[in-house]
Amino acid sequence: MAHGIPGLRGTEHIGFTVPDLDEAERFLVDVIGCELVYSLGPFAHPDDEWMLEHLGVHPRTVMRELRFFRCGHGPNFEVFQYEPANEAAPEPRNSDIGGHHLAFYVDDFDAALEHLWEHGVEIMGEPTSSSSWSTGQRWVYFRSPWGMQFELLSYPDGKAYEKDAATKLWHPAHPAE
Repeated sequence: MAHGIPGLRGTEHIGFTVPDLDEAERFLVDVIGCELVYSLGPFAHPDDEWMLEHLGVHPRTVMRELRFFRCGHGPNFEVFQYEPANEAAPEPRNSDIGGHHLAFYVDDFDAALEHLWEHGVEIMGEPTSSSSWSTGQRWVYFRSPWGMQFELLSYPDGKAYEKDAATKLWHPAHPAE
């Protein structure tokens, strides 16, 4: 018997909310290298429970706008700016339930890190060389202007686990494998 969602192909997009869509667009396009594809909005449903039922937010919340970005070979980004009807919660830390970060694979880690420094991006700590099953990988976290955590990583010669792995993690440099 098959398990999982029938016909699953992979992640189509990752959605996240920012306080300022114009700032987010500048960062995603000018610093990260994504491409804006299209935008939609505003959306509001002042007379019903649509926002609560469909999105799990306060029913009087207004979605000011959302923008879709394509970023290399990975999933698309659906980036929202809301006008919440109640007080917005702070962004969760990685250790909190719902905590998250987005990781970007690069071919040349040092060149990519230099690019982030040149753009004044906050780098969190020093680059780290992984160990154990992830030996061969270098990574570092960085923050967007609105405080969201991202990761830069590279393992051009693979990771240690791959030597004997029956299944390998999906790799943006080899998307069809």
